[in-house]
Amino acid sequence: MRYPRYVSVLCLFAAAEYAPAHASPPKNVPRAPVTAVAQSSQATAAGRIRQFAFDGDDDSYFESSQPPGKDDHFTLLLDAPVAAKSIGVSTGRPDGGDRLAFGILEVSADGKMFEKLADFVDGAALSKRETGLIRAIRIRLPREQQQPLVIREIAIDSEPAVASFQFPVEFTVDTADAPDMREWADNVARICERAWPMINEELKSEGFRPAHCVTISLKSDYRGVAATSGDRIKGSVKFFKEHPDDVGAMIHESVHVVQHYRGRGLPGWLVEGIADYVRFFKFEPGNLGPIDPDQAHYDGSYRVTASFLAYLTRAYDEHLVLKLNQRLRAGEYKPELFEELTGKSLTALDREWRAMLKR
Repeated sequence: MRYPRYVSVLCLFAAAEYAPAHASPPKNVPRAPVTAVAQSSQATAAGRIRQFAFDGDDDSYFESSQPPGKDDHFTLLLDAPVAAKSIGVSTGRPDGGDRLAFGILEVSADGKMFEKLADFVDGAALSKRETGLIRAIRIRLPREQQQPLVIREIAIDSEPAVASFQFPVEFTVDTADAPDMREWADNVARICERAWPMINEELKSEGFRPAHCVTISLKSDYRGVAATSGDRIKGSVKFFKEHPDDVGAMIHESVHVVQHYRGRGLPGWLVEGIADYVRFFKFEPGNLGPIDPDQAHYDGSYRVTASFLAYLTRAYDEHLVLKLNQRLRAGEYKPELFEELTGKSLTALDREWRAMLKR
């Protein structure tokens, strides 16, 4: 989707301080589940993404695109330290094929220096040895293997718990038109992966399963900012070279992937407004910028409609955007839906919102 050019601030994800692997866990270790990033030295085979190795589903699995070589690895990097009571890894496909013939299960206190926990035996590794605070779990290959690396599931019993990937996804990038932007694009892809659970929680509906694979392509001949078709996002080389901090534009497009609307005649202003609502009020709150109450109307689209929706969620129903999304996804939108959800017409709500902007 095309939209006006505005610049956002790059979201930075803070990391907790590292601690020695054998240090005793402090009493104030946070109880909230710790999030993680799945990394691999091997590319992913089609559709068998990294996050499938830690999604709590025994029927899904990560698969490398080719047989791994010596010191190839799969790593789960944690965003905060945890004290693990046990760690187990099962490999191979659900039918039992391609189990790991050999390998080493390792942990690290800092994500850099690793120590051995257990060997793989018959495709599985298990350690019930309590660790100190760790920041990473790694499956490493000490020598070449003839079949691809297939990791079925990682299980961690720790304090605090490590949150599995409830909405597993992998963003890949195509920078053939701008090889010098590869590092930037890879960083944006990882940020979009981190934002993916939040986007899906904001726009969930019963029975809906979001895409597992999303591609970001940077194109030198594209004159807009960014656009989405299905699970493919296209971005302008020129724009993002000039505005490298505008990661929010890619979050906006990631929202379109999750929206997955297929109904005909849906209002574009609302589709774009929801995408910018998630961007400006969930991903980068406080960065919306001013809205002119004398010029703005609810159907102004993008950031204007995002402001309107944010007002309605505060004044009437905190789940209003979620409910609108569910009806849009089902192809059941009608203008009267706003009155059904708030008790007031769109015209009355528009007046009320604009009056609030003037205060």
